[in-house]
Amino acid sequence: MDTGAEAKGPTLAAHAGSVVFDHSKNGSGSAAGALAPPSNWAPPACWYAPKYSPVQFKKHVEPIWESESTGYQWDAQQRKRYVGGEPYKNFNLGKAGKGYWWDSHVNETRIGEPGATSCDKPIFWVDKGDPPPADVPEAVTPKILAQLAYAEIRVPDTEVDMSPARKQTVNLPTWAWLDKAEFKPVSVTASVPVLGIEATATARPVSLKLEPGTEDAELHPASGECPINKDGSIGTPYTKGSGDQTPPCGLTYLRASGSSRTYEFKATISWKINWTGTGGAGGALPDGTFGTTQDLVVQEVQSINH
Repeated sequence: MDTGAEAKGPTLAAHAGSVVFDHSKNGSGSAAGALAPPSNWAPPACWYAPKYSPVQFKKHVEPIWESESTGYQWDAQQRKRYVGGEPYKNFNLGKAGKGYWWDSHVNETRIGEPGATSCDKPIFWVDKGDPPPADVPEAVTPKILAQLAYAEIRVPDTEVDMSPARKQTVNLPTWAWLDKAEFKPVSVTASVPVLGIEATATARPVSLKLEPGTEDAELHPASGECPINKDGSIGTPYTKGSGDQTPPCGLTYLRASGSSRTYEFKATISWKINWTGTGGAGGALPDGTFGTTQDLVVQEVQSINH
């Protein structure tokens, strides 16, 4: 065994080839939450990446073969593949420090889903600096890392500032806004250190959608979509004496909620996601949304002074 060659290469820990996340620029706080991507998109359920050095691979599989827990015929086929030269010889111990044994890694958030078992190719060898085999589309790349980073993004709470703040009044416009200081881009970086590749997914807020919780309301603007301002804020804070004006972002309730119920007001932020990665790779990922709800009491008042 060429232990000297093994020592010269980086030692693979048990989690080698696993994705490492940097959350230092992510959203934080108890109210932060994950983005909801489109229903037809999800991060990868599995991928291939380095998992073992030659010595580690030998230590991993030999006890399995010796126990014959997987059956004699299967064990014999494995010995031919990894020891007998069909196509690998003696676990590639002679290539220690020159490459890695690659195996499948499963996304912990998708365990139990059908896609999590789709990475079923036998463990294979890749020399350092070489690309993985062309017939392994799930081999980890910066783009795959970007998709995994997307799933780790947490964005701040979307509870908007409102005036009136608590109880709303029929036919009195409610102003809604978000301050730019609390409303900023967030990002997560995912990497595979042993390969020297990484990708950063960045989420930037682009608009606020208001849903009053009842059909008896008017939205401002009529679409209910409030765009982001040039300074990064959304809407305009209410100022004294503006009660009769139409807010640039807000709504007007047309009917009281009643004494025993509330309207479930929902504010949803749309986030545009882009990524950059090793080698100048990059592009767009599906937009995501994050929303919160507030129970609003809408009261009937006969006379209002502004």
